[in-house]
Amino acid sequence: MSDLKHGGQAIVDSLKQHGVDRAFIVPGESYLAVLDGLYNSDIQTVVCRHEAACTYMADAHGKFTGKPGIAMVTRGPGAAQAYTGIHTAWQDGVPSILFVGLIPIADRQRESFQEFDPTQWFASQCKRVFILDEVSRASEIVAKAFHAALEGRPGPVVVGLPEDIIKQPFENKRHPVIPVAKGAVTQTELQSIIDALSMAKKPLIFVGGQNWDAQTCQKLTKFAEDNHIPIIHDWRASDRIPFDSPAHAGYLGYGRSDGCADLLDSADVLLTIGTVLGDVASDGYTLRQSFDQINYIVNLDTSLRGHSGATTSHIAASPISFIKAIAEYKFEKIEAKSRLSWFHHCHKQQRQDSAFPEVTISSNGHEKYASMTLVMKELVKIIPEDAVYSFGAGNHCLWAQKFLPTKRFPSQLSSRNGAMGYSVPAGIAAALESPERLSIVVTGDGEFMMNEAELATSVRYKAPMLIVVMDNGQFGTIRQHQEAHYPDRVSGTQLQNPDFALMAQSFGAHGLTVNSDERVEEQVAEAMQIVSKDRKTVVMHVITDPAELNP
Repeated sequence: MSDLKHGGQAIVDSLKQHGVDRAFIVPGESYLAVLDGLYNSDIQTVVCRHEAACTYMADAHGKFTGKPGIAMVTRGPGAAQAYTGIHTAWQDGVPSILFVGLIPIADRQRESFQEFDPTQWFASQCKRVFILDEVSRASEIVAKAFHAALEGRPGPVVVGLPEDIIKQPFENKRHPVIPVAKGAVTQTELQSIIDALSMAKKPLIFVGGQNWDAQTCQKLTKFAEDNHIPIIHDWRASDRIPFDSPAHAGYLGYGRSDGCADLLDSADVLLTIGTVLGDVASDGYTLRQSFDQINYIVNLDTSLRGHSGATTSHIAASPISFIKAIAEYKFEKIEAKSRLSWFHHCHKQQRQDSAFPEVTISSNGHEKYASMTLVMKELVKIIPEDAVYSFGAGNHCLWAQKFLPTKRFPSQLSSRNGAMGYSVPAGIAAALESPERLSIVVTGDGEFMMNEAELATSVRYKAPMLIVVMDNGQFGTIRQHQEAHYPDRVSGTQLQNPDFALMAQSFGAHGLTVNSDERVEEQVAEAMQIVSKDRKTVVMHVITDPAELNP
C-alpha cells in the first residue's frame, strides 16, 4: 500500500497491521500527526490523566495479552512522568512500546522547549530506543519496535517521534511484521530434564515471567498433576496453575511463608520456566545459592539476566515452546511413595498459607474500623472464578496475594518493582480487554492516591471495577520497617486522606464506606451487585486499624 499520507498516519496503520486495538495516551502537541492518524482508525484511543498511569496500563496490557501495550506521551515532562512505567515493564520483562513526541530536528541542542535526549534518558531501562529521523522509515521503525519488544526476554521499547518528521508525507510501503523466534528444546535437552525429574524424590517447578497463554498453563497443570511435581510461583505471578490445583505449592518473594522458602531449598531438582531465580525470589540471593544444586533454567533470555545460583542447563525456549514439548510425558519410573508425600506436603503448605485466620467480629456498636481480612473473606465467597485481580505495592498486597484465588490465566496483574499507583490503571486495562470478566483492584490509601484520577478514565470508557481501598492512614509497609528499625519514632509515614467514597461519587462511580465488621457481609454483597449487574465502578473505602499491618 503506498497511498499518500503523513508519517503519523503511517505509524497508526502499522500499529493496526501489528494487531493493536487499543492505545493508552496523554496527548501533546508534539505528536498531533499521530493523533490525527488515530482519528479515523478503529484503534481505541484511551485518554489517561497521567503519564505514569498511561504506561502502567500499557504494561498491564502486555502482561494480560502477551502483546506489546501501546502508550503515547509528549516530550520533556510527559516523558519523564512515563519513565516509571518503563522501569516497571523493564524489571518485569513485559512487552510495551512508548511513543514520545519530540521537538523538531532543527531545534535540537538549543535548549528548546521541553528538549531532552531520549537515548540518554531511557537506554538503561528499555530494550531499544528508536528515533524516527526519516519519515520514509516510519513503518519500518514500528515493525522493529514490535520485534524488539517481543524477542528474547520481552521488555519495553521507546520510539521518539520528532514533531516535524511525522507531519511529512509518507510515500513508502508498510513494512511487514517481523517474525519473533520462540526458541526450542532439543531432544537431548528434553531427555536430560525428563530423566532428572523422573529420578528426583523432591522435584519442584518454579514458574513466572512472560510468554504464557491459557492453553500452556492448562498443559503444565496436567503435566505436574500427572507426574506429582509441585509448582511454586514467582512473586506477583501466581496464576500459572489454578489456585486449588493439588500441584500448587504457593509463591516466593515478599510476603512468602518460611515454609515456601524451605520448599525451594529442599528440592533436589528445580525446573525454572519463564523466569529466573532472582533477588526477590531468592530472598536477596540467600535461598538456593549452592552451586551443587540441580537447576534447569528454561528462559529465552540468552544472558539469563538476574539469575543467581547454579545453572545445570539453560534451555533457550519460551514457556509455550517448552511446555508443548514436555507436556505429553508421563513418567513410569518414579519413587511413588516419597514422591507423593512430597507432592502433598507442598500443596498442604500452600493451603495453610492461603487459609483465612479466625476473625472475631466486633459488635460493640463502635463504628470505627473494619477488618480487611474479614472483607476479603466475604469477597472470596462470592467472586466469580474468572475474576482478574490487580494490586500495586504496599502491605495491602498481602491480602490480595494470599487470599484471592487465581483460577485461570491470566488473573493476576501487579508490579514486581514495587511501583505504587499501579493497581487502578492495571484494573482498567483488564476491564477494557476482557469486559466479561470482573476486574477487582486491591489498593492501599497511599497507593490509591497516586493515580486516583484514573477513576475518570474508568467511568468514561465504561471499564467497571471493584476497588477495595484499605485505609489505615499511613504508608503501612514503610511504617512496618520503621517500627522494626526505629521503634516508637514514627516519622514521615502518616497520611491525611479524603473521604474516598465521596471522591468516587464525584467521578461518577459508586462509593461505600466500610467501617464496621457487622456490616461487611452486607456491603460486600452490595458492591458486587453494583459492579456486576449495574456495570458501574465501585470504590469500597475500608477504614482499617493502623495496627492491622498483616493478615
